[in-house]
Amino acid sequence: MPIITKISTQKRKGRYNIFIDNEYAFSVSERTLAEKRLLKGTELSLEDIEKIKKAEADSHALQLAMSYLSYQPRSVYEVLTYLNKQGISPEASQSAIENLIELNYLDDNNFARLFIQNNLRVGKDGPRSISSKLKQKGVANDIIQDSLYEVDDEEWIEAGMRLIHSIGHQVGKMSYKEIKQKALKKLQTHGFNQELGELVVDQLDLESTEDDQLEALKKQGIKAWRRYRRDDDFKRRQKVKRYLFQHGFSSGEIDSFLSGKVVNLEEIDEY
Repeated sequence: MPIITKISTQKRKGRYNIFIDNEYAFSVSERTLAEKRLLKGTELSLEDIEKIKKAEADSHALQLAMSYLSYQPRSVYEVLTYLNKQGISPEASQSAIENLIELNYLDDNNFARLFIQNNLRVGKDGPRSISSKLKQKGVANDIIQDSLYEVDDEEWIEAGMRLIHSIGHQVGKMSYKEIKQKALKKLQTHGFNQELGELVVDQLDLESTEDDQLEALKKQGIKAWRRYRRDDDFKRRQKVKRYLFQHGFSSGEIDSFLSGKVVNLEEIDEY
C-alpha cells in the first residue's frame, strides 16, 4: 500500500507537498493535512488518495468563490464563470456552488432583488434594461419578473426623474412637445415603457407657460430663418415651417412666427 514518505512546506503559506513512496504526489492545505491526519509513514489506499485530492479541489474552489463574493454580490452564473476561468473543474465548481447556496452566500432571488434596489437607489435604468442586465448575469427569467413585480411605480419614477432631470432646463428653449418627446425617447432607451415613461414626464412638470412657449418659438424660429436665408422667400418659408413643425410647434404658432407677430422677420436679416 502506498506510504507517505515525506511532507514539505511550500513557499506559499499554509500549503504542503505530499510525497508518496519518495515521489511527489499532490499538495494540500494545512486544514486538509490536519483533518485527514496526514503524517509521514501513513498508509493510503488509492481510494484514500482520490478522496483527498477531491476534498482539496473542492476546498480550493470554495475559497476562490468566497473570495470572489467578498467584493460584491454575484449570481450563480457569475461565480461558475469565474471558477471556470480559474481552471477549476466542473465537479469542484458545482460542489462550491452547492456549499455556498447551503450557506446562503448564493441566492439568485436575493441577488436580483438587491440588484434592482441598488439601481432604484442610485441608478437610472427602467425595468427592461434591468431585466436585460440580469439575464446577462444568468438569472432565470421567472426570478427576474417576480423581483420586478415587487417594485412600485413610484420607485421607477424616481429613477426616471434622475435620468431626464436635465431635460427640464430646456423649457423656453424648445417647445413643450419636443421636450416631452426627447424625455420619452431617453426613458425608452433606458428601459422604460411608454406608460411608465408618461408617468415620469408628468412628475417632472414640464408644462411650459405661454411665455415659455413663445420664447422657445422665437429662438427656434430665428434659428431656422437664419439657416435658410440663401433660399428664395417661398422656399425659405416652407423650410422654416417644416423645421418648426418637426420641433413640436403647432400650425397656429408657426403661422404667427411667419407673419411677423413674434419677431420682425426683416430685422432678423439685419443682424
